[in-house]
Amino acid sequence: MKTATNLVRQSLRWGWQILLAVGFTAGVIVLLLWLAGKFEKKVPAKIEKSRSEAKIEGRVERVRLLSLSMTESAVGSVRAVHETSIGSKLLARVVEVNIKAGQKVKTGDILFRLDDTDLKAKLEQAKATVEAANAAAANAELDAKRVAELLPAKAISRQDYDKVMAQARSAKAEVDRAGEALKEAQAMLDWATVRSSLDGVVIDKKVDVGDMVVPGKILATLYNPDRMQLVASVRDSLAGFLHVDQPIDVQVEGMEHRCGGTVSEIVPESQSASRSFQVKVTGPCPPGIHAGLFGRIFIPLGKEQIFVIPKAAVRNVGQLELVEVVENGKPMKRSIRCGRTGKDEPALGENVEVLSGLREGEEVVVPKNSQSTQEANHG
Repeated sequence: MKTATNLVRQSLRWGWQILLAVGFTAGVIVLLLWLAGKFEKKVPAKIEKSRSEAKIEGRVERVRLLSLSMTESAVGSVRAVHETSIGSKLLARVVEVNIKAGQKVKTGDILFRLDDTDLKAKLEQAKATVEAANAAAANAELDAKRVAELLPAKAISRQDYDKVMAQARSAKAEVDRAGEALKEAQAMLDWATVRSSLDGVVIDKKVDVGDMVVPGKILATLYNPDRMQLVASVRDSLAGFLHVDQPIDVQVEGMEHRCGGTVSEIVPESQSASRSFQVKVTGPCPPGIHAGLFGRIFIPLGKEQIFVIPKAAVRNVGQLELVEVVENGKPMKRSIRCGRTGKDEPALGENVEVLSGLREGEEVVVPKNSQSTQEANHG
């Protein structure tokens, strides 16, 4: 009897547990259906219909595959092909300065004058020495003629004859020595007037009136602005992509576009600290280029294939880049990721690189307002 009663109680307890589990499960399902909006009113059919009838407003452009040259840039500085430093050859005081930084000069123009008082005195001494040597040589030549006439008659000994002839040769040599000393004195006097060695522009002057200079002291630096070059440091691994006389693109700070250049020199020695070598590029330079400007050369590495679309088709919404893609004849918004533009790579023009989000052949919409803006700019 007890066993039957226990079984009835156990069955009732299991029944209540099953009933609670079923009720809990049903409640969860109802809650999920409510969160999913199953108990809300449906969107009217008219709204759905208006969405499906969205029109394309603007022109349709295909996603194109563009072949683009791969490049790597190397930085450098603009320098003059012909640059020279004007130095002093004398120990003297500066008495005249005729230039300033940025001034244009011609070959032979007087840049500086040094104190030449003692040099003029030495020049006069050299001239006097030349005159004395000429007089002594003339007298020795007369003596030589006399003894030459006496020798056949044996009126003079052979020894005295040789002695007089030696004195004549010595006097002539002294004339030559005095003449060279005069040239040296004249050259030193000329050094006191420092002249330009080229047609160019003064970069800087290093001395002023009253300064004392010594031999080797730099007085000024000049350069020829008609021939400029960009000297860049290139990584060792790119050595195989460059050769002398190779055309190459150059961009200098402040220029809005690249200009063409030519590799003129490749220094055949790598710098151990930076593992790079120097490349010199020359070419036509626009006005305003001067020494010291920062620049880049663009080393061609081959070709790459990229997807491009008109830049006007991309709309920026916060951090998102959106385009309208034509699907089944209808415009659909899609998020994409863009890369380089015409500002970064001139070959792109008015297009933009697509890194992800589009495939070749897909069509995007260029809005009418962007289209009209472009036409106005071109007009």
